[in-house]
Amino acid sequence: MHRLFVALRPPAPIRDLLIDAMDGVDGARWQDEDQLHITLRFIGEVDSRTAEDAATALSAIRAALPPLRIAGCGTFETKGRPNALWAGVAPRDPLAALHKKIDRALFAIGLEPEHRAYVPHITLARLAGSAGPVDAFLARQAALTSPDFAVTHMTLYESHLGHGGASYEPVARYALTGS
Repeated sequence: MHRLFVALRPPAPIRDLLIDAMDGVDGARWQDEDQLHITLRFIGEVDSRTAEDAATALSAIRAALPPLRIAGCGTFETKGRPNALWAGVAPRDPLAALHKKIDRALFAIGLEPEHRAYVPHITLARLAGSAGPVDAFLARQAALTSPDFAVTHMTLYESHLGHGGASYEPVARYALTGS
C-alpha cells in the first residue's frame, strides 16, 4: 500500500522563515524543514495500481499559480481542542481552484472526493492532548507574513510513517503551467 498526497514545496527562504517562527508551545511536535509543504490533496492509502492511475491523472492537470505568500497562523481542532498549528497561505482562491482540479482528476479514477473544506496552509506543529497552551503563539504570530514566492510545480509524495514522525518521498513532479 502507498500513503499518498499532492503538495507544493515552498522555497528555502520561506521554509527558513517558518522554522524561525516555531517556538513557544510546550509539548508541540514541530515539523522538520523537510516536512514543510502546502497540501493540495491528501489521497491516503492506495494500492500500486491506484497509485499509478493517480500519477497519470495528475499529469493531465494544467494550472498556473500567481505568487503566493504566508498569511498568519491558526489551529485545527478536534472537539474544541487544538491538534495542529499552521501558517496560512494566500491567495486562497487559486489554490482552492487547483485543489478542485486535483480532486476532480482523482474522482475520475475512482477515488472519493475530499469532503472537508480546503484551507491552504503549511502545518507547523502537531499537538497532543498535553501540548499547549497556544494562545500566546497565535497572538505573537498573528501577523506572520512573507515576501511573495513562486511555486512552479506540484509533487505527488508518498508518506512513510515512523517513530520520529512522517518522512516524505517525492514520487512525481508536475509543472504548473497553462490555464
